[in-house]
Amino acid sequence: MSQIDGTYDVTTKTPMGDQNGQLTLQADGNSLSGTLSGDQGSLQIENGAIDGEDLSWTANLTSPMPMKLEFSAKVDGDEISGSVKLGAFGNASFSGTRVS
Repeated sequence: MSQIDGTYDVTTKTPMGDQNGQLTLQADGNSLSGTLSGDQGSLQIENGAIDGEDLSWTANLTSPMPMKLEFSAKVDGDEISGSVKLGAFGNASFSGTRVS
């Protein structure tokens, strides 16, 4: 398993255009915690899990509308990439680079 802990500058390709933010991850065994911060504020990572090299977590967006975000990702060196289910708005890809 690659080293996961760190802060990543990420860009999500949403139907509303590119959304930039910072993703902070911390692994503890098979559990994953952290935050996702961006223009809409800061969201806590929930239900974070690590299965081999596969990461998954959810986050609950409250503004501009309530939406459950469901993430799946992989870390490769200092790069992270994956997809996020945007509630009823389909799926989007995201990627980023570790900054610390």
